[in-house]
Amino acid sequence: MGFFSKLKKAWARPEDAAQQALDEYKREKGLELDEPAKAEPAPEPAPQAASAPETPASDVAAPTPGEDWQAGLTLALRQAEPKLSQWLNIIVEGVDRKGQPLWDRLAFLFKALGAPEAEAGDFITKFEAWLDDMGYDAVADFKSELQYRLALALDLEDEEDERDRLFLKLSEGISKTREQITKRIDGLLSSHSSLDDDFWEEFEEILIMADVGMEAAGQLMNNLKARARKAGTDNPEDFKDILREELEDIFKVPKRIEAVNPPEVLMMIGVNGVGKTTTIAKLAYRAQMQGRKVLIAAGDTFRAAAIDQLRVWADRLGTGFFAKAEGSDPAAVAYEAMDKAVNEGYDLLLLDTAGRLHTKANLMEELTKIKRVVGKKHEGAPHRNILVIDATTGQNALSQTKLFNQAVGVDEIILTKLDGTAKGGVVVAVTLQNKLPITFVGLGEKMEDLRPFDGKDFAKALLT
Repeated sequence: MGFFSKLKKAWARPEDAAQQALDEYKREKGLELDEPAKAEPAPEPAPQAASAPETPASDVAAPTPGEDWQAGLTLALRQAEPKLSQWLNIIVEGVDRKGQPLWDRLAFLFKALGAPEAEAGDFITKFEAWLDDMGYDAVADFKSELQYRLALALDLEDEEDERDRLFLKLSEGISKTREQITKRIDGLLSSHSSLDDDFWEEFEEILIMADVGMEAAGQLMNNLKARARKAGTDNPEDFKDILREELEDIFKVPKRIEAVNPPEVLMMIGVNGVGKTTTIAKLAYRAQMQGRKVLIAAGDTFRAAAIDQLRVWADRLGTGFFAKAEGSDPAAVAYEAMDKAVNEGYDLLLLDTAGRLHTKANLMEELTKIKRVVGKKHEGAPHRNILVIDATTGQNALSQTKLFNQAVGVDEIILTKLDGTAKGGVVVAVTLQNKLPITFVGLGEKMEDLRPFDGKDFAKALLT
């Protein structure tokens, strides 16, 4: 049972955490606690009480300043549907700007959910610092970011409420690709009465126009034809279901051992301009929100700007940072960063590497050297080699994936700028041809816009 499911179960009990939080507050203030219920039967209610309707959860107003706001919040939270979005709406009701009233309410929410006081304080302090750094003041400007941070901090990202929000974000992010592919598929289906040779030929053209590529398009076509034969259908009305099922199979990720001997080391690789630096920052941000101690190492020593950019991100996020002078040996940076991570108790080391053309053999060999040096210092490291590719580059992303995988081995892919292209077919091509999982996709510039990739959701969003 997930954390969120446990909360749902606990929230329904009379002695739940919210009531405990209220009782503790009353004790602190020297207020009288409610009388415990007696064992004897309750008296018959007065006739006029029977006509008073129970207030629906959605209509419970936040307490006004003159009320005992903690008592009001407890009542509202207990009556609300147990979803993070509902709880957050109640917490910010009547609070328009950042400030002590908001911090007090957030602290109360953490307390009501049984989170340690120190964790709540740390969350609020970091969030307040981030708001100051970004210049946000109005709740409306940062509410979405706050919900994202709470989902990570409280381990709620996989629960239904947050998954619905993620699906909406994904659907919006691939709108250009959906318009390019789905509109053409709809036109194709309306102009054919069977899945004949002409149908498949026109469908192949749609795939190629969407940057799936010749090889991947041919492979996908063969799979779809076999699936249609197995289903015993040549009816175009069945085609979308067949395609959706095939895409879900393509994106299935095999189980792997997640456990590592800490610190976990992720080596970030990719060519210049794909968004590797900001992706590192977003991964660090996610890990921090999940309670991990993060170290960022600037292994791109060829560009002073690359070191400075990562330093700025590390300062802004409050993570550890390690760098050497411009022109230093990248392998030496990796070795010393590994030493720092081990000695200072970091949970995660994000190791940047120089953006390099995948056609430069000497630079690709350098990655192998870095990998070897890190492994000598910390056995099993790097635990994952993560390739960052840009969805807008189409077929270039395919060749990059192939050559990086051959040179140093790629464990997973992060696909950036998916919201900026109408040719998102590269998502299918990269996975189909290389058998590598896509773990995250970039759907915008904000911290919350790096999202876990779910193939089933992608197929649904693409064809809906």
